[in-house]
Amino acid sequence: MSKVHYPTAIEASSAPARTRPSSYPEPFASRMAGREKLPLGEVFGLTNFGVNLTRLKPGGASALRHAHSRQDEFVYIIEGAPVLITDAGETPLRPGMCAGFKAATGDGHQLVNRTSSEVVYLEVGDRTPGDAATYPDDDIAAELAPDGKWRFRHKDGTPY
Repeated sequence: MSKVHYPTAIEASSAPARTRPSSYPEPFASRMAGREKLPLGEVFGLTNFGVNLTRLKPGGASALRHAHSRQDEFVYIIEGAPVLITDAGETPLRPGMCAGFKAATGDGHQLVNRTSSEVVYLEVGDRTPGDAATYPDDDIAAELAPDGKWRFRHKDGTPY
């Protein structure tokens, strides 16, 4: 059995981008056209949590506004000025600011780039089995399957 060798360190911007910009089904996937994720955790073979270097073009969004049942999430803004949208309203962010989203609160969150400049941030999330996501603004729900892939359905339970 051969051992997999992972790098010790890399320049973050050199990590390969996700081959598919979004795992959402249409009509939602195309709404993520302004987002690029570099999955840094995968470069090092990390399995307990994920780390992405994410870029939002002007007009881009981090995700549909969502909340996780089991996954905690954290973002740290490196460049640009996104707006954080939660159930509490809108919060302007700037470089050096961070935000955390505790699992099971039901508080949907999303970053949007309403500026003419790119936004760059780090996002960190765990990979807790059995996670599910709710989307308060859209007719979609998701469950993390045992194979690690998201399964999407309408809120009435019918699959996409």
